Amino acid sequence: MSSLQDQLLKAGLVDKKKAKQASKQKAKQAKVQRKSSQPVVDETKEAVKQAQQEKAEKDRKLNAQRQAQANQKAIAAQIKQLIKLNTLPTNGDIAYNFTDGSTIKKLFVSSKHQNQLANGQLTIVKSDDKYWVVPSVVAEKIALRDESVIVSKAEKTQDTIDEDDPYADYEIPDDLMW
Repeated sequence: MSSLQDQLLKAGLVDKKKAKQASKQKAKQAKVQRKSSQPVVDETKEAVKQAQQEKAEKDRKLNAQRQAQANQKAIAAQIKQLIKLNTLPTNGDIAYNFTDGSTIKKLFVSSKHQNQLANGQLTIVKSDDKYWVVPSVVAEKIALRDESVIVSKAEKTQDTIDEDDPYADYEIPDDLMW
């Protein structure tokens, strides 16, 4: 098998003078490289190496972005599943008012759920522009994943009576509505 130079000569694309000059130039470069202590920098190899590094960095960034999107989708799916499995029925006859940002919303619940919402045992969460009532334990798990889903959560009240309370002897009637 002949060299590329021989093939080009046979095809008539290069004459003998140019071929000889190219081989001399190549020999000079080899001689300079052997004699000098500094290596000859091949610009094309450096350009290829730089392009490969840039492509690898771009690929890393793209993979990180895709991974972040996949994590967000997974978190959203976990939240929806927690809500679906732990939601309580809201088919009561008592209107429970709560705030979602700056707007006041109304949800109809039973009296038992109303008391539990007021005591902080239940929490209202928002998913797919709908409001759901879930236990506060589940709401804490949801809040670990995404705090913005929690809409209304009352602070848990203490059932203990202060010793200094002057009204401790008076019982609050159950049918009292504010």
